[in-house]
Amino acid sequence: MVRGLERREIFRDDQDRESFLNRLEIALEQTAAKCRAFALMPNHVHLLITSGKAKISLAMQILLTRYAGYYNWRHHRSGRLFQNRFKSILCDKDAYFLALVRYIHLNPLRAGIVPDLAQLDKYQWTGHAVYMGRQKRT
Repeated sequence: MVRGLERREIFRDDQDRESFLNRLEIALEQTAAKCRAFALMPNHVHLLITSGKAKISLAMQILLTRYAGYYNWRHHRSGRLFQNRFKSILCDKDAYFLALVRYIHLNPLRAGIVPDLAQLDKYQWTGHAVYMGRQKRT
C-alpha cells in the first residue's frame, strides 16, 4: 500500500489513474513481477504483487518515481507525492492471499466509492472488474 502525502489525493482524474496503471505495467515487465490484485483509491493504492526476478522494492521504486514525476509535471507542482515508503506485508499462506485479494477488491465498496457489488463489477480502477470479465488489463 502507498498513500498520498498528508493523505492528499494522488489521482485527480481518470487520466492520472490510467497513467498509474500504465506505469505499473512497465514496472512489472521490467522486474518480471505479477500484480494479483489492485485498487486505486483517491488518496492511496492497494497492490498485491508477487515478486519476479527482482525485489518488489525495485518495481515500486520504478512505479512510484515515474508516476510522481508525471503527476508533478502534469499538475504543475513539485515535491513529494507519496507519504513515506510503501507499506509491504509478506503473504506466505494461501488463505491469507485469498483474504488479501478480497480485501483489496472490496475496498472501493467499503469506502463508498461504489454503492454496491453490481457497480463494483463495472468499476475500472480495481482488479475485481478484470476478474469478473468486465475490464481488460494485461
